[in-house]
Amino acid sequence: MQLSLSRTYDGAGFDDVMAKTRTALAGGGFGVLTEIDVRATMREKLDERMERYTILGACNPPLAHRALTATREIGLLLPCNVVVRESETGGTIVEAINPAMMAEVATGVAEVAAEAAERLESALDALDRELT
Repeated sequence: MQLSLSRTYDGAGFDDVMAKTRTALAGGGFGVLTEIDVRATMREKLDERMERYTILGACNPPLAHRALTATREIGLLLPCNVVVRESETGGTIVEAINPAMMAEVATGVAEVAAEAAERLESALDALDRELT
């Protein structure tokens, strides 16, 4: 099973992809609860340099509620992480956790995971339409 649902946008700028990723997620019913600027954290805490790399914690409240109702432990895997990062070739990569992974490690959430995967794929497809 794939860990992520992924798209690469060659020649697309990071800021543009980030903004359009947020819009695409919102169109799929996902809000962004958290944002982690990994590059800034690595620079601040370790004085390490790296490409732009941001983790968005995306949540679809109805799906999260259904998953939490099935098993409270699923909160360990929420929200759904979406990474926007610069590629080595100058493009930008968007990766979303494959929700099917949840169904592999927790019982009772297969239906919710399938719907979350469908919604995330739909959001990535919308992003494709904006950027290609």
